[in-house]
Amino acid sequence: MNAVDIIIKKRDGEELTNDEIAFFIRGYTQGDIPDYQAAAWAMAILCKGMTDVETAALTRAMAQSGEMLSLEEVVNGIKVNQAVDKHSTGGVGDKTTLIVQPIVTSCGLAVAKMSGRGLGYSGGTIDKLESIPGMRLNLTKDEFLQQYLTYHTVLSGQSADLAPADGKMYALRDVTGTVPAMPLIASSIMSKKLAVGTHAILLDVKVGCGAFMENLEDATKLAKLMVAIGKNNGRFVKAELSDMNQPLGFAVGNILEVKEAVALLRGEPAAPDLREHCIESSAILLMMGQKADTKEQARIMVEDALNSGKAFESLKQLVSLQKGDISYLDNLEKFPKAPVIRVVSAPKTGWLSEINARIIGETSVDLGAGRIKKTDSIDHRVGIIVHHKVGDRITQGEPLFTIHAHSDDSCYNAEKKLSSAVQYSDTPCERLPQFYGLIE
Repeated sequence: MNAVDIIIKKRDGEELTNDEIAFFIRGYTQGDIPDYQAAAWAMAILCKGMTDVETAALTRAMAQSGEMLSLEEVVNGIKVNQAVDKHSTGGVGDKTTLIVQPIVTSCGLAVAKMSGRGLGYSGGTIDKLESIPGMRLNLTKDEFLQQYLTYHTVLSGQSADLAPADGKMYALRDVTGTVPAMPLIASSIMSKKLAVGTHAILLDVKVGCGAFMENLEDATKLAKLMVAIGKNNGRFVKAELSDMNQPLGFAVGNILEVKEAVALLRGEPAAPDLREHCIESSAILLMMGQKADTKEQARIMVEDALNSGKAFESLKQLVSLQKGDISYLDNLEKFPKAPVIRVVSAPKTGWLSEINARIIGETSVDLGAGRIKKTDSIDHRVGIIVHHKVGDRITQGEPLFTIHAHSDDSCYNAEKKLSSAVQYSDTPCERLPQFYGLIE
């Protein structure tokens, strides 16, 4: 078996065996197969594709290239796996993990989650939680497992030893024009999930101008492929298709999003789209985790967790376990504020027909809330509050955005850029759908 034969076989559109895929990934991870051969292989995959079975084998090989965590517990002498996880493909204002994980853990499910940092206009869960003073998000493997097994809730940054083949392959795809290869996208996401050891996974595949998949056809194809990967690797996976043409919720920016999530968990008024998204996703997870038999029963459990304060207490427990200062959750005014806070008013009266998520996400990065390169630092204080949703009627002079900036210049530049994110209609327009379907 050698790399050239495997490249030629895929170039000619033939199906690779599990052993051939494992050989190639192992060789590339260990440095025996050079970048130029891996680049040729990735391009062959882009042009010829892979079957679901091949993609499952690729995902498994990438997961097995590093550490494989076991979340199994022994109950009455029988090994069981209780852990569930929700993974989003990334979007603007997506702080759902901060809400969904506390909801479902307060309802009796166990969550072991490894999250990433934000890159580009898509925010990262780790960046948001790091705005809480003292919060530890670089847990070791042993710390991660011990907290999960003891308290059934843990959230940490991704270990460098987790699916290292994915890190190498992702960097290669980025500079060889092979990023759009669907099997490589799906295996990149799912290999990390397999490596963590979670059994039940809900994927939130975003669709729209603020998402990696801008059209429903491609998003559906990716969702179906990842569900198939899960099935072929013995995991229980569902995928919801959700809208990302406008930001989710009102807040975009790390501290701003933490405050919005906490306020929702405390039962305070919240963006209707964010609340409904979190309730729906939590309900699906409760059914996947066998805590509820029907959607109606699951939604009642979720509403109770929110209304009773149990979900908020679960968030405080998670933060406290990882050394975060929970006094900031009880008193949101303790969070530092940006030096410059400016309200941008609507320039005209009409119905909002577009609030472009990508432009708002890119503007938040310009303000310092995100990063272009992995080495960039971020300012947790800055960001944007979007006061309205598509379909709202707005009057000239009414608040449209509130910009939180580190300087007058950056605020001025943000205001100019945000003006292109909004479109108006003289007649009423429909609100955007929240979900486009569920792939099971």
